[in-house]
Amino acid sequence: MKMAEKKNILTYEGLKKLEEELQDLRVNKRKEVAQKIKEAREQGDLSENAEYDAAKDEQRDIEARIEEIEKILKNVEVVDEDSLDSETVNFGCTVRVLDMEYNEEVEYKVVGSTEADILNGKISNESPLGAALVGAKVGHIVTVEAPEGTFNYKILDFKRAN
Repeated sequence: MKMAEKKNILTYEGLKKLEEELQDLRVNKRKEVAQKIKEAREQGDLSENAEYDAAKDEQRDIEARIEEIEKILKNVEVVDEDSLDSETVNFGCTVRVLDMEYNEEVEYKVVGSTEADILNGKISNESPLGAALVGAKVGHIVTVEAPEGTFNYKILDFKRAN
């Protein structure tokens, strides 16, 4: 029995970004790398041609990323943020919290695991903090169990993407 594939949950913004990246890879990047390979071939001996090897590596990376995006899009579910409860933090919300241990305000956007990018303040709804934030209201304190210990965050406010 084949297990059902996990849905790739995306915001509308995340879906658009992936579609644009896929289009750019298919239309522009493929042509660019094909041109690099053609120019490298024209230099003669391919056995010691670093430009040719680099271009072939780049081509492999582009094709792998295209395949990865196509796989994500094949099993995508876009969350209609308008249909979510407006009283609680939900998928797609940008949440301002007070990290009670360090007494500092931090802002996160709750997104699907496909879009998560902690360096840009985007946390997965499946992460310990993301899961704790979903369903919380302004003023609530959420406790997060993480490998590094237990952390408390007070919800200061949140807003929807649109």
